[in-house]
Amino acid sequence: MFEKIERADLNELHFRYDKSSGLRAIIAIHNTRLGPALGGCRFIAYNNDDDAIDDVIRLARGMSYKAAIANVPQGGGKAVILKPMEAFDRQDLFQAFGRFIHDLGGRYITAVDSGSLIRDMDEVAINTPYVSGTSKDGHDPSPVTALGVYAGIRAAVQHQLQRDSLKGLRIAVQGVGNVGHALAALLHKDGVKLIVSDVDDNRVHRCVTDFGATVVATDDIYGVDCELFAPCGLGGILNAKTIPKLRCSIVAGAANNQLSDDSQGDLLHKKGILYAPDYVINAGGLIQVSLGYLKKTDSEINQRTIALGSTLTDLFERSRADNTPPEQIANRVAEALLFD
Repeated sequence: MFEKIERADLNELHFRYDKSSGLRAIIAIHNTRLGPALGGCRFIAYNNDDDAIDDVIRLARGMSYKAAIANVPQGGGKAVILKPMEAFDRQDLFQAFGRFIHDLGGRYITAVDSGSLIRDMDEVAINTPYVSGTSKDGHDPSPVTALGVYAGIRAAVQHQLQRDSLKGLRIAVQGVGNVGHALAALLHKDGVKLIVSDVDDNRVHRCVTDFGATVVATDDIYGVDCELFAPCGLGGILNAKTIPKLRCSIVAGAANNQLSDDSQGDLLHKKGILYAPDYVINAGGLIQVSLGYLKKTDSEINQRTIALGSTLTDLFERSRADNTPPEQIANRVAEALLFD
């Protein structure tokens, strides 16, 4: 256990079991140099406790890097609640989780993540103020996340293709759920030719109706002849099997953990494909949660999100100058803020 904590440079790892509600939760606080740890609460079933521990540590570390590069006044943290196998009262469970958070004295701020809902955050808020994204906040992070990805795409196109306009470009969007559809809407307004895929037929049909998109099978999206590939679904999709299929010059999308491992970034770089580091380009959602918690205006949140394009431009220029993959440059920038 301590070896895992040391290897991840983790500050704190907290466990809570509440017998009355059945709560079994873990909170990982990775780094608080820039402010209290901020990160969502994942509520899913895990095969075993070790998987939950590994997940929360990995996610907390990723949040630290994302918060640092996005220049928000928080550090990185994460929580997981192990979904009970037996019957449980959801309200009691999340109220108990709120007490767990409150006992940490403000060192961790929670929000919605996989499996948790806005109404769950309302239950958390009964017992602690250290929560963002309740129904009182009234914000869906998907449009803001899409706005940041859109700004990043414009920056990538300007850098790689020396074009200020997206009109006429072919962009393949993998995954057109809430964020992917919102991104497709922004791209459509700019005259982009959209090619889409999704495991949900209703989602792709909506894109055909709304944007006149071309639909391809999920396995065929990698080989589409296009200028830019935008992964907006599952993570780990850029790997040794899919990268050789790519016929684009840019990869820039909203999905988390797009590279199956660090070596895939090197492979993209060697192929001359510009990769927008996922935790930079998709940081709009974090910016909204962060600044929303601090009661900033929608205008300020949007301005800060659009500025991700300038952040990426700087990373791309440094990547070209150093002949180093952009994600490695991003890691260096984040680590200088977190550890130096």
